[in-house]
Amino acid sequence: MEAIQTASAYIFSIQGMMLVVIGTILGITMGAIPGLTGAMLIALTLPLTFNMDPINAFILLISMYVGAISGGLITATLLRMPGTPASIMTTMDGYPMAQAGRPGRALGLGITASFVGGCISWLFLITLSRPIALYSTKLGPFDFFALVLLALVLIASIGGKSMSRAFLSASLGVLASLPGIDKATGNLRMTFGFEELNGGLKLLPVLIGMFAISQVISDLTRLEEKITIIPLKRAREMLFSLKDWKDQAVNLVRSSVIGTWVGILPGIGANIGSVSAYSAAKSLAKPEEQEKFGKGSETAIVASECANNATIGGALIPLVSLGIPGSVVDAILLGGLLIHGLQPGPLLFQQNPEMVYTIMGSMFVSNVFMFLFMLVAVKHIAKLASLPRSLLMPVILVFCIIGSFALSTRMFDVWTMVFFGLLGFAFERMKIPLAPFVIGFILAPIAEENLQAGLMASSGSFLPLIQRPISLIFVVSSLVLLAVPLYKRFKYGRSKTS
Repeated sequence: MEAIQTASAYIFSIQGMMLVVIGTILGITMGAIPGLTGAMLIALTLPLTFNMDPINAFILLISMYVGAISGGLITATLLRMPGTPASIMTTMDGYPMAQAGRPGRALGLGITASFVGGCISWLFLITLSRPIALYSTKLGPFDFFALVLLALVLIASIGGKSMSRAFLSASLGVLASLPGIDKATGNLRMTFGFEELNGGLKLLPVLIGMFAISQVISDLTRLEEKITIIPLKRAREMLFSLKDWKDQAVNLVRSSVIGTWVGILPGIGANIGSVSAYSAAKSLAKPEEQEKFGKGSETAIVASECANNATIGGALIPLVSLGIPGSVVDAILLGGLLIHGLQPGPLLFQQNPEMVYTIMGSMFVSNVFMFLFMLVAVKHIAKLASLPRSLLMPVILVFCIIGSFALSTRMFDVWTMVFFGLLGFAFERMKIPLAPFVIGFILAPIAEENLQAGLMASSGSFLPLIQRPISLIFVVSSLVLLAVPLYKRFKYGRSKTS
């Protein structure tokens, strides 16, 4: 109870509410500008929080997270350009409805659905996080190693269109985490003569490079694109009527639950949650409603936006309870916890419960503010999308350099950022997903540390990995997740040749 009171005092103080307002508005703004993402915003903001109180820092970061996912629906609806990948499905029906002369209606459906999805996933967050964290304290090092292994397999088997490319990305992320000191032996490894690598590659330059610099390079190739915005005239259409609540009640709850549970799966992301809810809504809709999908369906807009915002609460559950990021943004937030000297996972509930409740409270308060602010200011936010990229990119690039240099005040981190920016750009061109790389980079040290601890306790034996029931379940689940896609591909290949 004391931790809840402490978190509430921080959030509802003047400074806390200002951080909620600033973070949510910045998130919505960044999310509404095509090409700029929440991951980029949070990665760039992280260095600015070094000297902040950790609780205030996470009030700001969580607010940005909520705002960024929600802001993407504005340009998805008015420009047919999703501000974030999470709003891709909204484009399919939001833009046709806006073209048909009802942009206010399309935005109103999306904003309200975003709010409801966020609230329902928040209920799951406050309900499930503590029981999962308490149960996870019973897990041994082999159990945690098997859990991280399952998370990496989930990323590769579910999180991308190409399983082989996702595996390649995750493997390269693991490889990038290896330089530095081997904790088991104390010897240096893979430093290639660079003294700066003795402590390993720093998380922040890698994140900024992969998600900010790569995007800047990509946007520089599209400077001449012209943007035309559908004007928003009748703002009254944005409000839900009692009939709307009645008609969409089942869809709202179903899509929120789908989004939450997809969000819990490591590395999957809001875009997969949105696609899953969209598909479920279409398959369960009446035939006459199914025909409207892709042409301006209200049910489709609600399902898409409800689910992608619900993934926020879902993705935060494994972050605060197990120390495993549920999405790319959560991977950056996990890095933020480590940078501020906090231990993610079950120990966070024991050692810093006020931080857990701050994360939970910030998500709810920023979700409420997001709803009210977007209803009032959406017309003006949409105009930001017409800002020329030639003005935005230099500003973002300067912040990237400052953020990387400020970490340890050395140019090596800036060159690290540039290298991973080029690598991220190459990944995008080759259709290799970035999420598995980053999550592999973050989770590999956790897996290695637990494996080494388990081997030391078992005198070098791997048998406890299959002797302990929990770790056995995780290992078998990993093998099944690997085997099923491979079997389907093999079966498809045989049917194609026969």
